[in-house]
Amino acid sequence: MTTGQATALWTRDAVSLAAMIAAGEVTATEVVSAHLARIAEIDPSIAAITSVFAESALDAAAQADRRAEPIGPLHGVPFTVKNNLDVADSPTTWGVAALANAVAPSDAPSVAALRRAGAIVIGRTNMPDFATRWHTDNDAAGPTINPWDASRSPGGSSGGDAAAVATGMTPLGLGTDFGGSLRVPAAFCGVTSLRTTPGRVAVASSLPGPAPAPTNQLFAAPGPVARSVRDLSAAFAVMIDGDVRDPAWIPARDLDDPTATPAVAVCADGSIDPQVRAAVRQAADALARAGHPITEVAAPRLDETATAYGRLVSTEVVTQRLDLMRRVGSQGLNAFIDAALELFPPLDLAGYMSALGERLTLRAAWSRFLADHPIVLGPVSAALPWPVGYDLGGSANVAHMYAAQQLTIAANYLGLPAVTLPAALSAEGLPIGVQLITAPFAERRGLAAAARIEAAFRLETPISPRSGDSDSR
Repeated sequence: MTTGQATALWTRDAVSLAAMIAAGEVTATEVVSAHLARIAEIDPSIAAITSVFAESALDAAAQADRRAEPIGPLHGVPFTVKNNLDVADSPTTWGVAALANAVAPSDAPSVAALRRAGAIVIGRTNMPDFATRWHTDNDAAGPTINPWDASRSPGGSSGGDAAAVATGMTPLGLGTDFGGSLRVPAAFCGVTSLRTTPGRVAVASSLPGPAPAPTNQLFAAPGPVARSVRDLSAAFAVMIDGDVRDPAWIPARDLDDPTATPAVAVCADGSIDPQVRAAVRQAADALARAGHPITEVAAPRLDETATAYGRLVSTEVVTQRLDLMRRVGSQGLNAFIDAALELFPPLDLAGYMSALGERLTLRAAWSRFLADHPIVLGPVSAALPWPVGYDLGGSANVAHMYAAQQLTIAANYLGLPAVTLPAALSAEGLPIGVQLITAPFAERRGLAAAARIEAAFRLETPISPRSGDSDSR
């Protein structure tokens, strides 16, 4: 960064910005204006943000500046929201042009919680249609570009938020994670993310429609994207408020003291890129220096969890959503679905019920594993960010992606929280992310360990987009 960039407001993290506003060093209007200017400068080249709320964000900032005291710990801090979470008076499109008129009358609980803490919605972010691919592209807004290398995927499905955070267009993003949708983009774009325990953060939509499928209720969870672990912690602290619209919200207490240094299982076996393996070991070394006992061990029954996840999800796609996806989904979405259905043939009713029941057995195996190793450290993806379009290369490519992300998929299938952060930069100049998986409701355990890794390796972000050739599809 240049000296001017180093002091620019868009380079600051959320906690720093909130402190500066509270101290009167800057105004919320100045902070929001700086990020709006950064969006205008950068987004045309990476297409991370689909809607910019300049007028309403500036109005909210002006109201914040008129207050005698901060409204909350994120007073005046801008944030973006993925297009599958409701923002009042804005369409919740799920990346689908046909849903352009699906205007939400009220905020999703996580959006409302951040607003109550003083944060200001500055825009909506891009995602693959129906949040289904591990790459961010759709017919409504087109592809989001990975700012590190335009020829590589930014990941999905929260790719818009990850790219926006990585480039300084926002200090904080809000996304969701059903199959790695927060962690893969964070890892590929060199930022941090927190997948929360399902039920820890309230979830609800103000739009009419069918109830979420069982796997969505069991596997999916919202969470923040940021450039620092402390920003994840700050956002998490305000997002865990309950909401009467979500009967599945759980008023859980933290499981343990975040200053403790529990045992860590390092799971980086099998087929893994040597640079990714080195990044995981570098993160493990940082935890060892901080006092964590480290053991390299295989995670339990990963093949089974990935297969069970794939079969359950493919069954629900076929029985509940396939007709709609065929009608209004993009060509890329349907090519990915075809490959996934070939790889994971749908189950009949008896098979589906049996697979749901077997989930308890696999969760029990992991519960025993986490009792001995309260933190599981491993890669988000065993491969470096894949080329744009790789997921549309047929079932063999999709099978490779599933294999590379078995640990990531396991956290979803098992309903576990996970923190992702960068741990290295590859020889090609690509960020490499690692994740820390913990027991349900032990988010702060993972965040504390992630902060120790971050202290040993800090990737310099935000960045300006780097040049590169990419097939936009």
